[in-house]
Parts: sequence; structure tokens; C-alpha cells
Amino acid sequence: MQNKTTPIIFLTFLISLQSSNLNAQTTPDFVPYGKPLVLIFTDVSSTISKDEYSKSFNITRAYLGYEYSFTKNISTRINLDVADPGVGKLQMTAYIKNAFLQYKTEKLAIRFGMIPTLAYTVQEKTWGYRYIYKTFQDQYNFNPSADLGASVEYSPAKFISLDLSFLNGEGYKRIQADSTFKTTAGVTIRPFKGFMLRAYYDMMDHNYNQTTLAFFAGYTYKTFKAGLEYSDQKNNGMLNDHDFSGVSLYSSIAVAKKFSVFARYDNLKSAATEGETLPWNNTRDGQLFMTGFDYSPTPGIKIAPNFQGWSPRDSSLPFASTIALNFEIKF
Repeated sequence: MQNKTTPIIFLTFLISLQSSNLNAQTTPDFVPYGKPLVLIFTDVSSTISKDEYSKSFNITRAYLGYEYSFTKNISTRINLDVADPGVGKLQMTAYIKNAFLQYKTEKLAIRFGMIPTLAYTVQEKTWGYRYIYKTFQDQYNFNPSADLGASVEYSPAKFISLDLSFLNGEGYKRIQADSTFKTTAGVTIRPFKGFMLRAYYDMMDHNYNQTTLAFFAGYTYKTFKAGLEYSDQKNNGMLNDHDFSGVSLYSSIAVAKKFSVFARYDNLKSAATEGETLPWNNTRDGQLFMTGFDYSPTPGIKIAPNFQGWSPRDSSLPFASTIALNFEIKF
């Protein structure tokens, strides 16, 4: 008799437990909720390079997603990235940028699925103008901004945060099932208010291991922000001797409630492979000079007139000047 009633008692207990959990979740302390996520980057620009002139209207990114919180600590997010693929005849393609489950408390965050990578999230927040230009590692293809895998962030004290992730290594545009994985580790230290230091390392195990080492220092004081980052990668794309490195320096200051000015400098350089005289990335190496201002007429809209100058490391290539008007729309 006991053997027959035990499953019924156990099932009744689970139903009661689930009912109590649902009741607890709908208390004034927390009510499950969801919200749409829409973020659009668009711009108009004119580029002058020696005797060449071009102008264009672009929608560089459109993020369409949804975020749902099951409990105070458990949530999920799905996000589609619609953008110009940059290759082939397609004008726009859509990718799953994020699709993950997250457990988060004050000190701990665990994510699993198609997750944001941790290579430069700190730098991106300090830079603050992703809708105008990507951060260094993202712009020059050191690391993707999202990948399939799992990550853990833990902050044992307010001044320090540790992170570790295990990733597929292909990024969110190419989900390839193979035996090559990427392991990443990082530490962020805040020794005093407004100042931040971060060290990051990752490795992809292959015939030629791809490794990335990056350092970042950031400072914020009232309306002023500044960041300096250095990145070095060996065997980019797991190709022997495809090494490159560089620095990025940027700062901004809010001069009014809705108005800020910013400036940025990048310097990217690559090494020559064995038996070659020119660097492997010679046609893409160079220096970026950028300045402009950011204006937000209303919450959710940003407008940034700016100048971008690119000086190629290859002396046979001309200096390129770009005048752009960038927009961010968020709701």
C-alpha cells in the first residue's frame, strides 16, 4: 500500500511546492515580467581619400530581442542581430546574437547559451559610444562580442571581480561543432572610487594555439571618463605567426546635461610571418583619429556628428577622412 501511495504523495508535494513558489514570485517583492529590447544604429557619412570620394546611408545594426525574468535571480534573453554581412550579395542578414539563461545575485552571475563574451565588455562601457565605433578588440577582429558557451562572474568583494568562461570559439555568426574550444579568464580591480584595472587572457587550443592578452585602465570622475587598453594576440585565426597588437586611448566629458564631447586614438600593427618582409595584416594596419560630440535630445535617442581619420601603415595607401552623423535609437 505504501509503495502505491508514495508516488502520489511525492507528486502532491511537488505541486504544492510549485504553487508556493508561484505565490512567492507574485508577492509585492517580485512579480515575473518581460520586456522587449530594440536597439538601432544608423548613420550617414562622407569619405574622402586622395582622389576618391564616397557617401552613404547605413543601418549598421538593428538588435531585436526580448528579456524575461522568471524570479529575482533567474532570467533569460534572446536577441537577433540584423546587419550587413560585409561579404556576398546579401544586403542584410540576421543572426541570433544572444539566447541564454542567467542566474544572477549581487556577487555571482552565471550564463549559459549564446552569451556575451567578456573580452571587452568593461572597455565598451567605458568607451560609451558603441553606436559610433566598436571597441578595439571588436573593431579589429581580436574576439567576437558573443559566443556559444558558459561564463561565471564572481565578486568576492566590492573592489575585485573574477570571470571565467568556456566557449565554442567561433563567435555567434559561425556555430561550428568541432574539438576546438576557447577558455578565457579575467580579473577586474577597483582600488579606489572611479579607477579600474583589468587583465584578460584567452586561449584556443589547436595546431597553432591562438592566445590573447589584454590590459585595461579606466578612470571616471564626475562627468569625465578615460580609458587606455592594450591588446596582443598570437596566431590570429590559429594561423602560424599571424600576430598583431595595438593600443586604444579614448576620453569623453559631459559639458552639459544632454551634450558630451569625445576623442579617440587607435594604433594597430601586425608582425611579418616567417620568410615575409611585410606584416601579414599590412593593408589593414594603421592609426585611427576620432573626435566628435554626442547629443541626446530625449531619452532613447542619441546623435553624434564626428570626424574619423584613418592613416594606413602601408605608405602606398592614402589617408582617409570621414565625416559622419551617427544615430542610436533605443526602446
